[in-house]
Amino acid sequence: MWQIIIPILTLIAGLVGGFFIGVFYLRKQLESMQNNPEMIQKMAKQMGYNMNKQQMNKVQTMMKNQNLTNKKPNKNARSK
Repeated sequence: MWQIIIPILTLIAGLVGGFFIGVFYLRKQLESMQNNPEMIQKMAKQMGYNMNKQQMNKVQTMMKNQNLTNKKPNKNARSK
């Protein structure tokens, strides 16, 4: 009985742990990409896009604005 349960629990724990590690890694990559236009340019070229300076600035501002809106507001702060 335990010969079946332990491998299944290990598999589930590995999948859940791997998922959270992957999400953490991807978020760190996106945060570092905001400050590094070369990384954005490289990613765009891998997807088949050539971006000019104006498009790069627009992408950076969009990423920064999205990052600001995804932050959770402080519960103690009062809005007027």
